[in-house]
Amino acid sequence: MTKAQDNYVLDIRQNRRGYALNKMFGSLTSAANRERFAADEAGYCDEHGLTPEQKASVLERDWIRMHDLGASIFYSFKLAMIDKKSMQYLGGVFTGMTAEEFAEALKAGGRKCG
Repeated sequence: MTKAQDNYVLDIRQNRRGYALNKMFGSLTSAANRERFAADEAGYCDEHGLTPEQKASVLERDWIRMHDLGASIFYSFKLAMIDKKSMQYLGGVFTGMTAEEFAEALKAGGRKCG
């Protein structure tokens, strides 16, 4: 897994870059599409026009790379749900914590900056 950026800015360039990726993630709201994805993840990625890098990040579940390649947390969470991963799990991935540590940090008021 690659190292997380300090932040992700959703600007027009990132939006365009991640369009196919986010559109594919959005399609996973349908049970029928989740079944199709589960049956052939690589083929489903190809159907949605992902770049080779985007496809690899999905297949490898490299969450940080997905976001480096334009994914939005709001859409990629649909994939995490298929894998039975919580938002706290993803928060942990992006902060270098375990899901439990991330949840505890939130309970304690979140990360302190400065």
